[in-house]
Amino acid sequence: MPPPNVTGSLHMGHAMFVTLEDIMVRYHRMKGRPTLWLPGTDHAGIATQLVVERMLASEGIKRVDLGRDEFVKRVWEWKEKYGGTITNQIKRLGASCDWNREHFTLDEQLSRAVVEAFVRLHEKGLIYQGSYMVNWSPSLQTAVSDLEVEYHEESGSLYYIKYRVAGGSKTDFLTIATTRLETLFGDVAIAVHPEDDRYSKYINRMAIVPMTYGRHVPIISDKHVDKEFGTGVLKISPGHDHNDYNLAKKLGLPILNVMNKDGTLNKVAGLYCGLDRFEARKKLWADLEDTGLAVKKEPHTLRVPRSQRGGEVIEPLVSKQFEKIYNHWLSNIKDWCISRQLWWGHRIPVWYIVGKDCEEEYIVARSYDEALGKALEKYGRNAKIYQDPDVLDTWFSSALWPFSTLGWPDVSTEDFRQFYPTSMLETGHDILFFWVARMVMMGIEFTGTVPFSHIYLHGLIRDPENLTNSCFHDFTSVRYPWTADEFSLLLGRKMSKTLGNVIDPLDTIKEYGTDALRFTLALGTAGQDLNLSMERLTSNKAFTNKLWNAGKFVLQNLPSQNDASVWENILSYKFDKEELLDILPLPERWVISKLHLLIDTVTASYDKFFFGDVGRETYNFFWGDFADWYIEASKARLSQSGSISEASVAQAVLLYVFENILKLLHPFMPFVTEELWQALPNRKEALIASPWPLTSLPRQTNSIKKFENLQALIRAIRNARAEYSVEPVKRISASIVANVEVTEYIMKEKVVLALLSRLDLQSIHFTDSPPGNADQSVHLVAGEGLEAYLPLADMVDITSEIQRLSKRLSKMQTEYDGLIARLSSPKFVEKAPEDIVRGVREKAVETEEKITLTKNRLALLESTALVT
Repeated sequence: MPPPNVTGSLHMGHAMFVTLEDIMVRYHRMKGRPTLWLPGTDHAGIATQLVVERMLASEGIKRVDLGRDEFVKRVWEWKEKYGGTITNQIKRLGASCDWNREHFTLDEQLSRAVVEAFVRLHEKGLIYQGSYMVNWSPSLQTAVSDLEVEYHEESGSLYYIKYRVAGGSKTDFLTIATTRLETLFGDVAIAVHPEDDRYSKYINRMAIVPMTYGRHVPIISDKHVDKEFGTGVLKISPGHDHNDYNLAKKLGLPILNVMNKDGTLNKVAGLYCGLDRFEARKKLWADLEDTGLAVKKEPHTLRVPRSQRGGEVIEPLVSKQFEKIYNHWLSNIKDWCISRQLWWGHRIPVWYIVGKDCEEEYIVARSYDEALGKALEKYGRNAKIYQDPDVLDTWFSSALWPFSTLGWPDVSTEDFRQFYPTSMLETGHDILFFWVARMVMMGIEFTGTVPFSHIYLHGLIRDPENLTNSCFHDFTSVRYPWTADEFSLLLGRKMSKTLGNVIDPLDTIKEYGTDALRFTLALGTAGQDLNLSMERLTSNKAFTNKLWNAGKFVLQNLPSQNDASVWENILSYKFDKEELLDILPLPERWVISKLHLLIDTVTASYDKFFFGDVGRETYNFFWGDFADWYIEASKARLSQSGSISEASVAQAVLLYVFENILKLLHPFMPFVTEELWQALPNRKEALIASPWPLTSLPRQTNSIKKFENLQALIRAIRNARAEYSVEPVKRISASIVANVEVTEYIMKEKVVLALLSRLDLQSIHFTDSPPGNADQSVHLVAGEGLEAYLPLADMVDITSEIQRLSKRLSKMQTEYDGLIARLSSPKFVEKAPEDIVRGVREKAVETEEKITLTKNRLALLESTALVT
């Protein structure tokens, strides 16, 4: 399980991953495969420290006032009291995890793994200490990952300033454009392009940095300066810009930091020392205007870096950090800053020697005692040590998750030997770089093996009217189960509290039930984000109710468990061989054949991770075939008194089909399916532990076609009854016209036909030619070689119906005449908008067709009345 933050509360993203992972786990468990789904939570360094700091602030207490040890103690107390919220909520979703193996990233075992990983990487030279340009969060007082910085297009200003050339006249100056005025105190050079004729005479001279009491910096040339961009002059502030930092390192320029870690300017800024960075910007521009060094200020759209955590503007800042060389997911090698200036987390296992330069002399060890031993050996018996105050980036520990949770570095543990490497990682596509890539690299580094063979990346939950895409990857050969057209869909809105379009899963569960929510979330197409709507939830709640009611019907029509002889008869029916299907009546052969086809199709879809297909196919079979047709057809046998064998075959098939439907749906809807399963007689084990249905069972396509013919006949009769408004309780007669073969199997199901079509059983006639009263009957064509004639006199009061249709015909004729009159008017046709004219024409055609049909029906009724 992707470990959610211990500070978290359930949202639809959690509901999505729990649903998908639980589907996978329940399916493979039922298939008999040894299955481990390992849950846990992440200590969430920044988020958790923020929560506790805010709690303390409400009491008027600051973190620094408590000291590190007491503060960490308070965080642990908070974690014990509130840290289980997300876990308990996930359990409400039905997550069938191995909860006895639940882990927390600060557990003793996982902490041991983190230290071991750090030490091994340091020993290989892959972790080092040095100055590094980081994304600094002044309010959080820590560096944040590049991946935790979001860039926003925002309105701002572009400032143009004069930098005078030392020793030159008043006209000798360079104009520089900048969006961050306050960083000029950190300028160490001015750069121009070596072939820029405007400034070539100034190269190798000195420029005076404004408002610094005459501090000089060199004017240098560099071919990377874009002479067409802005003024063609670049100020180099390597302490506050990533590009400038890299350029300064290349050219050997000094690095000057002008900012404190709380976002105020330091003593390098002179008179501006102590001012907040944004206050300093305003004051500095006003002073530049007063001194004549300000050229102009113009509106400018900025690409502003903001922290994902608090939304504040991130400040590029040079700081001493520990870093790990990290391949940024198949793009470019980039150092990953793994140290964070926090108190909550895995303390970096680095110790410094009192009295020694901490940048030159430090010890990496697995424990304090080991570090002290190394220090005494190297620096003498009086050496004293202290630990680095920083903690590791949270993603460092979660990168070890697939194997640290299984016992690593002890590779002899039973779980590690049996379950590593794992089969499946399921997670959101938005943390592909944060987490997935790092787990892959750490897995290869420490175990020599990729930590999972498949990665399923689910999409985001979005508005009903929006759509975007997610991905599914086979790790050994990347697969994309969607078309190019799907990628062209417009991105939709992500659900957020700001937009007011958030659906709370806990509220959803209260109103619709967990099963309906899970089923809705799982119906998305692989490769696409899910558009969640109340209509879908309402529909799937109705599906859950339908399943429950079908279960009640099956249970009510099964004999008492004490009736041994009847149960012996029911259980004697087997459906795993072709010859066993041959002895069944047509509806039973049909529904079992359809079920066996469904099992094969659904199993294949489960294996391909096409869960949306599984849900839709099972839904359609249960509702469209089993509930709407077979349950209704079974009533013909269950109601026949005195025929034990007739009832037994229906009971056996009802039980067989329904229990297999429960198995197929169980991974999606665990609560209702388990409840219904355990209510069925003779259950020896829970549904969660029952075996998956067998595949490649017999099916009779010919029986399916025959029953579909019967269905078509029943539908045609039902439609005719509805068209003529026949009372539901009224039984009517019918003549069925078919060839010998069709007549034979339809006649055998005469009782089913009568029951489902509301026909008078004694007045159903089978013939191979139209009956004598065909001209006074409604003629129905159900299919090739299968027709029916329904006497009109049986269905309606002919006189009343003639009167009703005559009135309706008169009204339609008046409407039609009006439409034709409009279309005959040149004024209307020439001046009305084209779409209006087109609409009137279409309406006229439609009305004319209705008039023709009504006239034909009137003619039939009048001829019938005349005969009568």
